[in-house]
Amino acid sequence: MRSIILACLAATASAASQKARYILYFDQWHKTVLPNNTVTAGITHVITAFANSALFTTDPVGEYVPFMDLASVRAMFDPGTKVCMAIGGWGDTDGFSAGAANDTSRKLFAKNVAKTVKKLGYDCVDVDWEFPGGNGEDYKRNPNSGKVSEIETYPLLLSEIKKVLTCHGYELSIAVPARGDDMIAYTTEQVPKINKIVDYVNVMTYDIMNRRDNVTKHHTSLKGSLEAIDAYISRGFTPSKLNLGFAFYTKWFTTAPGAQCDEPIGCPTEVLEDANGADTGKAGAMTFEAANFAPVPTNLTDSPDASCGAGSYYRCPNSACCSQSNWCGTEPAHCGTGCQSGYGRCDGPSIKDSFSEALANGKFDIVNGGQWYWDAEPRIFWTWDTPQIIARKFTEIVAQKGLGGVFAWSLAQDSYDWSHLLALQAGVKGM
Repeated sequence: MRSIILACLAATASAASQKARYILYFDQWHKTVLPNNTVTAGITHVITAFANSALFTTDPVGEYVPFMDLASVRAMFDPGTKVCMAIGGWGDTDGFSAGAANDTSRKLFAKNVAKTVKKLGYDCVDVDWEFPGGNGEDYKRNPNSGKVSEIETYPLLLSEIKKVLTCHGYELSIAVPARGDDMIAYTTEQVPKINKIVDYVNVMTYDIMNRRDNVTKHHTSLKGSLEAIDAYISRGFTPSKLNLGFAFYTKWFTTAPGAQCDEPIGCPTEVLEDANGADTGKAGAMTFEAANFAPVPTNLTDSPDASCGAGSYYRCPNSACCSQSNWCGTEPAHCGTGCQSGYGRCDGPSIKDSFSEALANGKFDIVNGGQWYWDAEPRIFWTWDTPQIIARKFTEIVAQKGLGGVFAWSLAQDSYDWSHLLALQAGVKGM
């Protein structure tokens, strides 16, 4: 049995190493404007996101219904592009914790994954258990102290999944965090084990600043990305298995009253996360979608379902506010910083106006290699990648470190002009 598994692993590794990996996540929340086949040319893998991990913990297995039928997904890409099923995501931890708990649960989880992949016609699986061992979205409700065992059970779960996928020709990848504090399960003892199991690793070299920080820094930059890659290599990952991550969005953070943010690093912020781990509404993101560059439509109608905002034709009725996440409401999270003034009442500054100003007046941090802007009046700090920085990351990180590929989150978030996606396409051609 061992010899069969090793033979299958060798065959999979050989197929996976034929050309550089060029991967795009395709998420269920952003699909209003989709790219044509010229823009997507060269993509080797598209990963649809997400199937909830809890579906795979039950017998019989829960039903996962992709947000788009796979034939339509495949039609958007080159013939032969692999379509993968991503399991998990930022807030998904409970199903993974239950699935990894013991030998019986691990075998059931793995069997259910393989059954689902075969039934739906996927080519590969991407495990997005982003925070095994702790620091997930639930870290205040479920403290890290209760998740120590996951550091050891995580590779065991991956091993069971890999066993059932390998001889069917399915690849297994994982998504891993770039913040050093979040690399809890990726120790020098565990990484070599994981390295032997998975076909490749998507290093999320973005969101390096998040709402748990209290001073500004780049959410993605040359220096921050390189530090994350070096950390994983030093802990035992083979460089050619690593894929460098790119974000098709900006991130913004509200700085503290009275702060003068003349530099991108170290400017104090307001409280971005409360004592219970919840978002205070003082930070967020803006994608490079066409809707975020377009004027507010003049033919808005009252929302029938509480949805609103950019990309829609709905405004919030009854003096309600449209939040940055496109929902109507009257709470501070709806009406404060991040609210969309064209689509309802807005008590805070206009994020869309600040976004436009940031893109027009952004600065490049020569020391750290990141794009940033501080909008002084609303006290908003912006951080993002440009196509020029993407090109440099290929030269200064991907090539220098011998990485196996790149990926981005997420496909349709760049629909304004596809400039970030095209920069990736050009970089991959040069690999």
